[in-house]
Amino acid sequence: MAPPTEHPHIVVHPPALDGSRRVTSGHDALGIATHVDDVAEILRLADLYVTDVEDTDLIEWQGGGPDDWPGLSEHHEA
Repeated sequence: MAPPTEHPHIVVHPPALDGSRRVTSGHDALGIATHVDDVAEILRLADLYVTDVEDTDLIEWQGGGPDDWPGLSEHHEA
């Protein structure tokens, strides 16, 4: 019998000055997100399928939640 698989520690880091956010799993950098949909796509590409990135205990959102993308909305409004 195979041992149970452990869920990776996925972190969406605080926004950078431009509003983008790093996404990591443990010590591995997975990508840069500019929107919550980017987080889902980055995880999918890393074979880490999370069906609802906005409401899961598998993702630690630092510096704000899935709706916090400061800086980017300011660029889109101009």
